[in-house]
Amino acid sequence: QVQLVESGGGVVHPGGSRRLSCEASGFTVPYYAFGWFRQAPGKEREGVSCISSSDGTTYYSDSVKGRFTISRDNAKKTVYLQMNSLKPEDTGVYYCAATSARGCALVPRWYFYWGQGTQVTVSS
Repeated sequence: QVQLVESGGGVVHPGGSRRLSCEASGFTVPYYAFGWFRQAPGKEREGVSCISSSDGTTYYSDSVKGRFTISRDNAKKTVYLQMNSLKPEDTGVYYCAATSARGCALVPRWYFYWGQGTQVTVSS
């Protein structure tokens, strides 16, 4: 049974940091690329960051570049999103997604599997 379970969400002050985790099971994690997406109320789901399976190449949206870092630990079957210098506009439900394609992309249709999401609220 394929599962992606996100954790690490919560309330954080502007300028603060948070690390999200995505624990994967039910498939061969090292062969999969992963993405992080977020969705704010009333807005479409947007790609935040992704990491390939082949060489660990990473991509970031312009809105988070320089503030967020994606990484993976294949031994732990976990993908992380380190979020620094958080802003109120980073608020949303953050989703982890996986695809058997070697490369990654910041578009939802690229991914087969999705987690249930974890809420991140940036507020003073």
